[in-house]
Amino acid sequence: MMFLSIQELESAINYWRTQSPAFGEELRLCAEAASLAKPYALMIVQGSLRIPMDVLDETAKSAIQNYLTYKQISK
Repeated sequence: MMFLSIQELESAINYWRTQSPAFGEELRLCAEAASLAKPYALMIVQGSLRIPMDVLDETAKSAIQNYLTYKQISK
C-alpha cells in the first residue's frame, strides 16, 4: 500500500493551484486541488502525517499521480 505524506499532499495542491489558479468570485479551486484539499484538511484535523492512497477518490488519485509524474520528470 502506498502512503502520501502531508507534505507531498500540500505540494500537490500547490502544484495544481499554479497549473489552474482559483477562479470566480468565490475563488473556487480547480477540481484537482479541491479533491486533494479535503483529505489534506482531514489530516490536519486528525494530526495525521500520512494517508493511504486507497482512501482517495478517483479525482484525487489522478491528481496526485499526475503530480508525482511531473515531479519525477522535472528532476
